[in-house]
Amino acid sequence: MTNPVEHVRGQTTHVRRGALRHSFQYGVDFVLIEPEVEQQSPRLFSRNAANLAAVHDVDHGGGWKSGHGTPWARAVLADNGLEEKGVRLFLLTQPRCLGYVFNPVSFWLAMRGDDLVAVIAEVSTPFKDRHSYLCHSPGFTPITPDTRITKPKALHVSPFQDVKGDYEFAFALHPTRLSIRIRHDNDGKGVWATLTGTRASLTNLGLIAAVLRRPAGAMRTISLIYWQALKLKLKGAPYRSRPAPPTHEVT
Repeated sequence: MTNPVEHVRGQTTHVRRGALRHSFQYGVDFVLIEPEVEQQSPRLFSRNAANLAAVHDVDHGGGWKSGHGTPWARAVLADNGLEEKGVRLFLLTQPRCLGYVFNPVSFWLAMRGDDLVAVIAEVSTPFKDRHSYLCHSPGFTPITPDTRITKPKALHVSPFQDVKGDYEFAFALHPTRLSIRIRHDNDGKGVWATLTGTRASLTNLGLIAAVLRRPAGAMRTISLIYWQALKLKLKGAPYRSRPAPPTHEVT
């Protein structure tokens, strides 16, 4: 048995840049699992089974609701030159809550020893589209808190943002906390988003407290997305129709 499943008690912030400013901050609960091994977990958390909280392979690694889990992530890494030997794979995600799940973004973390060497940022939208961004340094050297990785935006995420410009990713992993920053830059416009949180073993008490503190889990997430969209519309943000999603799964 390896280390326990981790509970990341975090906060996410979004700041819209440009002429029409908008920002918000919410508390979130993520889990950090190592899907390829059996981990210690509380009774109220399951893998690929119904429970108060659960992570299912079908929700990750590939298309919307048709994921393949770690084999997909391993294949993406191998196709881009990262050898599997000595690399452990972790998934940072919001779990299903009473069977419902929606993750604006989940992260596959590839670790070699204590070093983070690659991240697959798996982005999903309320339009039921998904696209992933493979982040790594040249030669898969360690990603440090000072590393900045740039990828072109490829997926229509918000009807109030263009599919233009670049994402800048930054990752900082520590034994007791983590920080992830994604900045969308589009000629002075775009959205800057962060996820920060503390890491601890997942417990039944922690899960119950999370449900009481933030009822309905991922259902709360999608509700807040629509609430913020309404606020932007009332502020006069122009609406952009959904274009066809990219035909390739990974940028």
